[in-house]
Amino acid sequence: MKKVFLVATALLGICLNSFAQKHTIDKVAAVVGNNPILLSELNQQYTQYLYQGNPANVDIRCKILQQTLTEKLLKQQAEIDSVMVEDSQVDDEVNRRMRQMVQRAGGQDRLEQFLNKSVLQYKDEIRPNIKDGLIAQKMQQKITENINVTPMEVEKYFKSLGDSLPEFNTEVEVGEVVLNPQLTRAEKQRFRDKIEALRARVKAGEDMGVLAKTYSEDPGSAADGGDYGFIDRNTMVKEFTAWAFKLKAGELSPVFETEYGFHFLQVLERRGEQAHVRHILIMPKTTPESLTRLKNHADSIYNNIISKRFSFAAAANLYSDNKETKYNGGMMLNAQDVQSRSTFIPVDKLEPSVFLVIDTMKVGGISKPDLFTAADGKQAYRILYLKSKIAPHKANLAQDFPKIKDAAQADKINRTLSEWFEKRRETTYIKIDDEFDTCPELRIWTKHNPAEAK
Repeated sequence: MKKVFLVATALLGICLNSFAQKHTIDKVAAVVGNNPILLSELNQQYTQYLYQGNPANVDIRCKILQQTLTEKLLKQQAEIDSVMVEDSQVDDEVNRRMRQMVQRAGGQDRLEQFLNKSVLQYKDEIRPNIKDGLIAQKMQQKITENINVTPMEVEKYFKSLGDSLPEFNTEVEVGEVVLNPQLTRAEKQRFRDKIEALRARVKAGEDMGVLAKTYSEDPGSAADGGDYGFIDRNTMVKEFTAWAFKLKAGELSPVFETEYGFHFLQVLERRGEQAHVRHILIMPKTTPESLTRLKNHADSIYNNIISKRFSFAAAANLYSDNKETKYNGGMMLNAQDVQSRSTFIPVDKLEPSVFLVIDTMKVGGISKPDLFTAADGKQAYRILYLKSKIAPHKANLAQDFPKIKDAAQADKINRTLSEWFEKRRETTYIKIDDEFDTCPELRIWTKHNPAEAK
């Protein structure tokens, strides 16, 4: 695995170095109103493109410049409309991206070797672009926030599709009651003892970052030595936040428990309403005894549903440990259609383990408790309910009105944005360097604009 990574990193390094050698002198690649776009900005975004595992392709700079032009035009309007973002939001996004890059690199040292600069330097460099992107996103949301479609507009949009109506696969509505094993205090104690021993080693002078890399079970921060960067009071679970903002810089928390397991943390720096923290997490493991207790509990709930002592929705609300579905009558939501909160899910988008169970069920059926492995790797029991099933069909208003409405609204939003950009391009000074003359996607930006007339 290491060999593969080293070869990939070397190839990316060669691509980037070759790219940098051809563009050693910075210059203005484009101007939008009063906002210049430097070639170094495009090179920086190309670096990120490469580091996301994409193939080397210098022509991608055309698309990068097009996206940057869009952001600058939105940012210019945002300045007029006083649309801003909080510094803490920018910091959160910078830290999130850097964590992803460090994780992909296999550590901070490897990333810094690839970038040929420190992570702190790179964070300072990308921060302005990330801030501009967030402002542009907020401005775009403002432009489209009041767009809705009437039933008449939905029908008109549907008719405009003519013979190109989409075909929908089989769709189902599936409910779940998810039951996680609960450990007794005695079963948890050996995991608490393990993390208490690690904390004692830190107190005795061992490097907490090294211990976190070796022992922490938090996949999001272990590779970074447990470092989460700066967090605010809304970033983490309440127990974690309580200690992060109670301690002074350099202080170490006692061991505490959250829904994820046992932690202790250290505050590295405080900056107003933000705290720079690192932590170590040990997650308690399921025991055979806890699974036996859980199976008996799951069987009891199943029997009560079957005997109609309470409904499936009530069982989910009372007992399910899945917070995303328990207050929705246990019904799963279509992950491909989050905004509409649709409960209709194409069968090819179901988790394979769910599909295998409901595939042979009749509508209205309840499955017996089934042991499965959740996304976090932990074992749990699950009871499934097949509420409805729609056969494959061509789109029609009677069955698919919510989907068609979403499509009609997306179409209206896109047309609104296109019209907005067209008007702004016609009245905004836009100049693009001759180096990008061969980019077909950029021609619309210089068509009938004030820069071309000069």
